Amino acid sequence: MSTTAIKIVIADDHEIFRDGLKLMLQRQTDIIVAGEAADGKELIELVKHTLPDVIITDVKMPQLDGVAATKYLTEHYPSIGIIALTMFDEEDLIVDMLEAGAKGYLLKNADKTEIIEAVHTVANNEPHYCRLTSQKLAGMVAKSKFNWHLKKEKPEFNEREQEIICYICEGLTNKEIGEKIFLSVRTVEGLRLKIIEKMNVKNTAGIIVYAIREHLYTPLL
Repeated sequence: MSTTAIKIVIADDHEIFRDGLKLMLQRQTDIIVAGEAADGKELIELVKHTLPDVIITDVKMPQLDGVAATKYLTEHYPSIGIIALTMFDEEDLIVDMLEAGAKGYLLKNADKTEIIEAVHTVANNEPHYCRLTSQKLAGMVAKSKFNWHLKKEKPEFNEREQEIICYICEGLTNKEIGEKIFLSVRTVEGLRLKIIEKMNVKNTAGIIVYAIREHLYTPLL
């Protein structure tokens, strides 16, 4: 990625939350907060004037919600990476945001490290799945119209890798996986990193979404 600072705009109708997020992002030397909006209409006007690299937007907002704003912005400014901000119980809205054109999503209780990671990931034109993603949500995302890997060449996974992928999807830790297949924790960690690299994802949530979509794992829902 370029060393140029990432220009961001924030949209959320809760001023206190918006202020906290802005303050945290402004402390990063490679991020510039170019503006903030309280609703979808303000967001669209703000984007027209600032042309940011990344937008962090709440889903539920007055005037124009995040889904409608995302559809408009994706159509008119396709190069801008949009990150949806949602509550933990808004799985349907997360899927709607991704299908509208968002490149990633964060739950509002995500920590500082993940928020910054999400900004960099989406600025790099890659998807970000929140670490706090439940298996239910991962399944919904995998079965949605959002398919980041559609145009990418699909990698091959050997039998051992497929076995580990299934255990990861079932929520097992590296230690628990190692005990099941008689490998050291360090070996499992190495194989896990190789799987992440092959899938071109960032975390466990990404592995689960990819595995379900590509029929490497079938969740018991």
